[in-house]
Amino acid sequence: MPDPAVPMSEEVAEQTAKQIINAAYQPTSFRDDRPLPQYGPTPPVPQPGRPPMSSKAVDDTARMLGASVLVAASGGSATAILWASGHANPVVVALVFGAPTALVLAIGRLTKKAKDSLPDEHHYHYEGPVYQDQRHVHSSTRGVWAKTNNQQ
Repeated sequence: MPDPAVPMSEEVAEQTAKQIINAAYQPTSFRDDRPLPQYGPTPPVPQPGRPPMSSKAVDDTARMLGASVLVAASGGSATAILWASGHANPVVVALVFGAPTALVLAIGRLTKKAKDSLPDEHHYHYEGPVYQDQRHVHSSTRGVWAKTNNQQ
């Protein structure tokens, strides 16, 4: 661009205006015009920039960021305590650095036990009109001559 202090000729001003307008109307998005599939899920379209990640990769990233914050906080607090006390007591150091580790291990065991106690997920896919009846029948058979009672 020319220097703003120097007056422009009509031709230079028109050329500069065209450059500014063309720069403003440059496309900033991406459109995929390929036809969509007839059935099934629509496949993801990778956008320019960072590649797409799986949900497991996103979960792992969040877990690593959370762990890094925990490590930074516990390390910073340990440093502040040791600096404020003026000496490093081995028992204090063991407690400060061992407590977060024990907490993480305890939370890990708790989540593993909670995961095992969750009910199973069932996904049913039907086509057309469907009537779904989910009754639980309790049956008991007793006596020498068997008589069966089905109760709902």
